[in-house]
Amino acid sequence: MSSVGTPDPNSGWLSDEELAETRRRLPLLYVEAVPVRVDGVGQVTEVGILLRANSAGAITRTLVSGRVMYGERLRTALFRHLEKDLGPMAFPLLPASPVPFSVAEYFPFPGSQFTDYRQHAVSLAYVVPVTGTCDPRQDALELTWMTPSEAASDTVSAEMEGGRGSLVRAALASLGALY
Repeated sequence: MSSVGTPDPNSGWLSDEELAETRRRLPLLYVEAVPVRVDGVGQVTEVGILLRANSAGAITRTLVSGRVMYGERLRTALFRHLEKDLGPMAFPLLPASPVPFSVAEYFPFPGSQFTDYRQHAVSLAYVVPVTGTCDPRQDALELTWMTPSEAASDTVSAEMEGGRGSLVRAALASLGALY
């Protein structure tokens, strides 16, 4: 593991300057995950929503997400970000197919369904059951488990950054978990 400010020896990562320049010129590929708990017949019983402080210092709700590195498989990127945000004991059950339930396109200007002031990004979104103990790491403050109806509520949606509340609703709708 490299120290803060030291370039990562893995050539899949960009330096801060290279990333800023790339963000100004190209859309970047991300993966996002809606962590869920399911019962014995596969019905969603809980949805995990992260609580984070954003770069402006505001507390917001969000999903597991992160960039896909050059040469990295989608499954590997998804697992890496789930472990980074939820901890090594979350035990995610990655989908057998790398086909997402949705593709979200983030734009750096208001008025878009999904926004990210830093960049234009395309995100492949997955629903991922987790079976273990989640211990949020990195910049996540906590993981809140909610019922599907709570996670899809207007209140929670309004607290989610970048329009991700509609992504949660789409995830639950794709599973038939909204009533």
